[in-house]
Amino acid sequence: MIPRHDPDLKAFASDNYAGVHPEILQAIVTANGGHQVSYGDDVYTEALQDVFKRHFGPAAVAYPVFNGTAANVVSLRSMTSHWEAVICAETAHINCDEGGAPEVVGGIKLHTVATPDGKLTPGLIDRQAWGFGDVHRAQPGVVSISNSTELGTVYTPDEIRALCDHAHSLGLTVHLDGSRLTNAAAALDVPMAALTTDAGVDVVSFGGTKIGLLYGEAVVVLNPSAAKGVDYIRKSFMQLSSKMRFVSAQFEALLGGDLWQRNARHANAMARRLHEAVRDLPGLAVVRPVQANAVFAVLPAEVTERLQKRFRFYTWNPATGEVRWMCSFDTTPDDIDAFAAAVAEELQ
Repeated sequence: MIPRHDPDLKAFASDNYAGVHPEILQAIVTANGGHQVSYGDDVYTEALQDVFKRHFGPAAVAYPVFNGTAANVVSLRSMTSHWEAVICAETAHINCDEGGAPEVVGGIKLHTVATPDGKLTPGLIDRQAWGFGDVHRAQPGVVSISNSTELGTVYTPDEIRALCDHAHSLGLTVHLDGSRLTNAAAALDVPMAALTTDAGVDVVSFGGTKIGLLYGEAVVVLNPSAAKGVDYIRKSFMQLSSKMRFVSAQFEALLGGDLWQRNARHANAMARRLHEAVRDLPGLAVVRPVQANAVFAVLPAEVTERLQKRFRFYTWNPATGEVRWMCSFDTTPDDIDAFAAAVAEELQ
């Protein structure tokens, strides 16, 4: 087949733009021979359970799904009764970027909280954790956080522990949107369990696509009492893959060794390199901490318009001129240097 794009072209819009890591592609090829039982009863999905247990503890059970929206909605539906709501940050992906899927597909009310940095705290949870027993209010049932957050910030283990302890004291369970959990763990140089199981998180939506997979995410149940009927919800929400071995084989390649860490550390390092290259440019302001693989900056609108003709990236807030630049596992130092040079040229 003739390529329909320039394979050397890189963008800074999303880590979803990146291709598939070669080790992941090889895992798919390895799993491709012969026949295997469908719908998750294959040897790769069986082996995957041990891989997730090594990262998240002996109680962890992983349910592969197709995409991140599904991982979040399946997780939250399994954690809530029909009269319950989910407390989350206003900037949370489940609130802003999933087309209303939690409400439309899951039938789940979201109680949102304004946050300065995308992170909830015990005090911020209390702004929506009220009305218990009031039949007129959707009952708070779950707290959902993202790590790293949609604003590129990272929760520490202590912050998550304090949040989980407070939520549990109120009778709430805790869900973690981990579409970039690998980046958060790599940024802090801690095991993923330190940010999840050890800190008291009940269910994780674990991301694979942004860190090198072709496709695939996973609902990872850490506390069995916090999630009910995940198998049935996954099927009824059209997320039970008939050829699940190809999702599971990818995760085994990602998590069986240090590939997840290598990819995440590299993406984070490229974001730091970009930050260092542009932070002192006149007319540009980096407006959020660079803690994972994202850089948020404010540019004049005309500069953004010209720059977007040369490189793809998203305008985060048109009202303020804030843009978001994402780095990926396959972003190279040369990519960063070329982009930073373009930013400098357009600012002149």
